[in-house]
Amino acid sequence: MPENAPKTREELFAFLSGLGIAHKTVDHAPVFTVAESVALRDEIPGGHTKNLFIKDKKDRYFLLTVEENAEVDLKQVHTIIGGSGRVSFGRAEKLMEYLGVIPGAVTAFGAINDTDGNVTFVLDADLMAEEIVNCHPLSNDATTSIASGDLVRFMEATGHKPLVLKVTS
Repeated sequence: MPENAPKTREELFAFLSGLGIAHKTVDHAPVFTVAESVALRDEIPGGHTKNLFIKDKKDRYFLLTVEENAEVDLKQVHTIIGGSGRVSFGRAEKLMEYLGVIPGAVTAFGAINDTDGNVTFVLDADLMAEEIVNCHPLSNDATTSIASGDLVRFMEATGHKPLVLKVTS
């Protein structure tokens, strides 16, 4: 495998285990939207996520991780996250280049692939109030549960200092 190939879910799990972070994963049919994943709620407790890969006017990239039903005002969120001017969605090519995932599989765990620090990770404060946070493990055919505090610890271990901000309305 090339040196810069995206990490696999097994490599992600090994990284989490190496940090002493407990994690539990449930395999399921691929889901591409929040609406498709609703059927999993009874099986997987905790806060379920929606991820927005966005960029500002200066081509700085952000990943907003919020509770699945939360609303983000894309016309105003730049003022909260420190973006330069209004934001727009990042292209799929940059999503793969920076986070090693495809649209529909966007996840905070993508921080493991952002070795050059191209993305600022923003965790919504309301989501982080949950004891458990659920994210895709780099693919959309499974959901991994992790303690919210351990998600921050994971990000810091990847070299990122996530911003925990109230970005939802």
